[in-house]
Amino acid sequence: MDLWSFIKKYYIDSIVYKEGYNIVNTLTWAAILVLVAYFLYRFLEKRFEIDEKFILATVPYVFLGSFSRIVEDAGFLNPPTSYLFMSPFIFFLIFLLAFPILIVSRKIKKYYIPYAFVGILSSFAVLVLLILNLRIVNPLVLPSSISMALLVSFAFFAIFKNTRNFASFSVMFAHMFDGFASFMGISYHGYVEIHVLPGFIVEYLGPIALPLVKFAVIALALLIVESEENKNLRNFIKLALLILGLGPALRNALRITFAV
Repeated sequence: MDLWSFIKKYYIDSIVYKEGYNIVNTLTWAAILVLVAYFLYRFLEKRFEIDEKFILATVPYVFLGSFSRIVEDAGFLNPPTSYLFMSPFIFFLIFLLAFPILIVSRKIKKYYIPYAFVGILSSFAVLVLLILNLRIVNPLVLPSSISMALLVSFAFFAIFKNTRNFASFSVMFAHMFDGFASFMGISYHGYVEIHVLPGFIVEYLGPIALPLVKFAVIALALLIVESEENKNLRNFIKLALLILGLGPALRNALRITFAV
């Protein structure tokens, strides 16, 4: 296999033909994500206090990314534009919007207000677009997955005292939301898992294993993260975990809700 054939098989075809992830592109995107996250953290820690206000102000951009992803899922966009709204490019697209707004907002003392406002306004506009153009087919998926995620998250919150903070609760909730939404989509609505490791779990342990495995992994991760003394680093890691959980959770739940 020559270089072009390799790139086409493991990177291009997975996007163009929506074949999902494979071990090669999964490892590649993960490595890029870690590298970008490292340099982004080094930049942010010198200019911002990465606290819960920072995390909350960033969350609307996660909503924007998920809602924009549904725009592509619903077929509102054509290639090659549609490729920009697919993973992993959607992460970079939202970053290119959010990062300049964050830097400009820094000139204001309460920077998180205008920063969050642009994210809220943008995500709301896309959500309205979806609601006006799509039909709700499975109305119980969103409230059911959110309810189960909240139940598990509160249980985790009650058991592990050193994780009793909003950021850790949000991370657990996001991943439980994703786990239960994926479970419902695979079990009852004909959806399939396209990621490598979750796909392996579903194949050998069944869809119900997704929220169970996610709980174990995220619980362990949060217990480790809470031991980090550097507050900025601790909260940045939580923000990264929150994005990785909430983004897919919203996209999956809404995709099933609208049956796209």
